[in-house]
Amino acid sequence: MATPSKGKARVKVTASGKRVSYGQAGKAKGGGARVRPGTSKGDAYCARSAGQMQKHPKAAKNPNSPLRLSRKRWKCAGTKSTRA
Repeated sequence: MATPSKGKARVKVTASGKRVSYGQAGKAKGGGARVRPGTSKGDAYCARSAGQMQKHPKAAKNPNSPLRLSRKRWKCAGTKSTRA
């Protein structure tokens, strides 16, 4: 099984065999999960990353880019993070 790069939480192996590491590793300050979709923190991440999608159109078009994979993990829909 592929292991993520140092400091990264997850890794995805694409169909071509390329390994893509994404997401921040570790626990949140209170010891819980770092990624909590549907919270105000999630909304802030989604709004921030929506700007990155506009700034980096090549990454925005690639479904296996770390940006797109992280937004999927946060369950981003536009600038909002959805719970379900």
